[in-house]
Amino acid sequence: MRHTLTDLYQHMANHYGPTHWWPGDSPFEIAIGAILTQNTAWTNVERAIQNLKDQDLLAPQALLDVDTPTLETALRPSGYFRQKAKRLRIFSEHLITHYTGDMANLAQRPLGELREELLTLHGIGPETADDILLYACDHPVFVVDVYTRRILSRHGIVPPDIKYEALRATFEDHLPHDLQTFREFHGLIVFTAKDFCKSKASCEGCPLVSLLKKGQPKL
Repeated sequence: MRHTLTDLYQHMANHYGPTHWWPGDSPFEIAIGAILTQNTAWTNVERAIQNLKDQDLLAPQALLDVDTPTLETALRPSGYFRQKAKRLRIFSEHLITHYTGDMANLAQRPLGELREELLTLHGIGPETADDILLYACDHPVFVVDVYTRRILSRHGIVPPDIKYEALRATFEDHLPHDLQTFREFHGLIVFTAKDFCKSKASCEGCPLVSLLKKGQPKL
């Protein structure tokens, strides 16, 4: 399995080079982006984050102090804006109450304990928690998403209905726990899936096409 995963990584890295994923100017912005990206495209998240920046709302206390209609309007581009407004406030309140509003203090907690803590917050599931841990807190966890499952299942590496934790373990059990490698691997998967391994596969030019073992992937 390690050889298989390494091959995937090298082919994608040779094609794209460094991805510099995840975009964000601060750990808090990255955490907010991780919450907002649920059930929407990243371009929509960027619009919502820019709205927050334009109104000086991209800070924990500001998100708590702003009136609800203003916050919801700013988040509207990201979809499910009412739910997401509540989730941002829950996360911000937790950060202020337990960590003086400082992401650096949050990041100092041991990985296992912090992951369990994040999962107790309403609206933060495993993928969102791992996004925050990997990109905002510098903890070496592997983030898996729909793109990861799609690429690996189409290549016959994992079953298409594999559960989140099992898919995460596929990477973490067979690769060194290196922060930059985990970040780049996830970023490369995102790039490849968006460009080629879409809902309907477009294999021509894909950096992974030579690794397909069972002909064209199931569309």
